[in-house]
Amino acid sequence: MSGLILKLGPKERVLVNGAVIENGERRARLSIVTPDANILRLRDAIHPEEATTPVRRACYATQLVLSGDLSPAEARLQLLRRIEELSQVFTDPDSRAALARATDAVLHDNHYQSLKSLRALLPREERLLAHGVH
Repeated sequence: MSGLILKLGPKERVLVNGAVIENGERRARLSIVTPDANILRLRDAIHPEEATTPVRRACYATQLVLSGDLSPAEARLQLLRRIEELSQVFTDPDSRAALARATDAVLHDNHYQSLKSLRALLPREERLLAHGVH
């Protein structure tokens, strides 16, 4: 994840390799230069009780790797299965591309990018569920 830039608002919290870091009173810009650092913005985190849909469950499982609660090796097969299940529903080209990026990221232990790709599907999932597609 070399070259990741985090822009944090005042008092915003971020999880870095299992440690919660809180920004000060002013906006800040951090450059993450350590490859394979596990980063999760807490404002973007999905809480366990919110993991109620297929995409949200996949995102939550990915977050467990970023938080250090699940090893990448333990998560790999589970995440790949969840992504495969999602590919049965999300068949449009944009969704397929997001799922391909998520798969590639999981295979390369880049869980931040996997989460980013999966989160892109959340609005689509919401629309599908609102229209009664399960």
